[in-house]
Order: sequence, then structure tokens, then C-alpha cells
Amino acid sequence: MSQHTFTAVVQDKPGVLVRAATLFSRRGYNIESLAVAPTEQPGRSRMTIVAHVEERALDQVAQQLAKLVDVVEVVAPALR
Repeated sequence: MSQHTFTAVVQDKPGVLVRAATLFSRRGYNIESLAVAPTEQPGRSRMTIVAHVEERALDQVAQQLAKLVDVVEVVAPALR
């Protein structure tokens, strides 16, 4: 397992952070760093998650993160 950075633009609503963190927790991946800040667009925030994730699971984790209801866009190492 190696460290990877995932970035997601999310709607600024209660519970979005918990759902994203729970996704990593359910899969057994440890989050090393998590930062959330508002973007230039009203009602949107940027979430940056640094986690230890297996190489073969990068696409799957990014796709599951993108499926969360309030996630607008995901950028992950495998998707760049």
C-alpha cells in the first residue's frame, strides 16, 4: 500500500465529509490527512484526502467516491 492524494469538489452540505471518510474507513484504508476548504464557486468545497490505498484499488475507490450523492468531481492519481 502506498500513499495517494484524492481531490473532490463537493456540495457544501452537512454530512458530506462523514460520507467520504466512511467510504475509506469501510474499505480499511487509513486517512493520513484530510483538508476541506471553500472554492470560488458558492456552495462548493474542495476536499483533499491523503490515504494509504493499494495500487489496484485506486480506480475503484475514486469511482465510489464519485458516486456519493453530493460529490461533483473527483481527481485521483489513476484518473489524471
